[in-house]
Amino acid sequence: MEMNGSHIIPADRETVWMALNNPDVLRQAIPGCKELEQIGENQLAAKVVAKVGPVKATFKGEVTLENIVAPESYTITGEGKGGIAGFAKGGANVKLTEVEGGTQLDYSVDAKVGGKLAQLGSRLIDGTAAKLANEFFENFSEIVSGEGEEAVDA
Repeated sequence: MEMNGSHIIPADRETVWMALNNPDVLRQAIPGCKELEQIGENQLAAKVVAKVGPVKATFKGEVTLENIVAPESYTITGEGKGGIAGFAKGGANVKLTEVEGGTQLDYSVDAKVGGKLAQLGSRLIDGTAAKLANEFFENFSEIVSGEGEEAVDA
């Protein structure tokens, strides 16, 4: 599965960068995220509940941040396992650019799924992934701009 997108976050690039590297902000922004903790300098462990069509599962996994160019870009790679529901693994390139009205966040995702999830079909998986990405960016924008539950300390 490949997915690309771009979102304008109503905050300066440094604030957006700090939020993208803050496990508390990400925990609030990621749909279905139950746990997210830093386990190493550039590693996070996560527990996320996701529903894709008729399959609902709790995924546990780790992500690593690589190719870090602060406060401009990084690559996220990781894998999550959801028991009999299957697995998801892949990566995303994230780039931040200052624009009028805030910061443009561009992303490019390449992911693979297996197990029961893979049997659901790419249209359902792609649609769910796009919906979850939009929810993340709505939540993230609210938090970063100070409209969410917890504003980011700049």
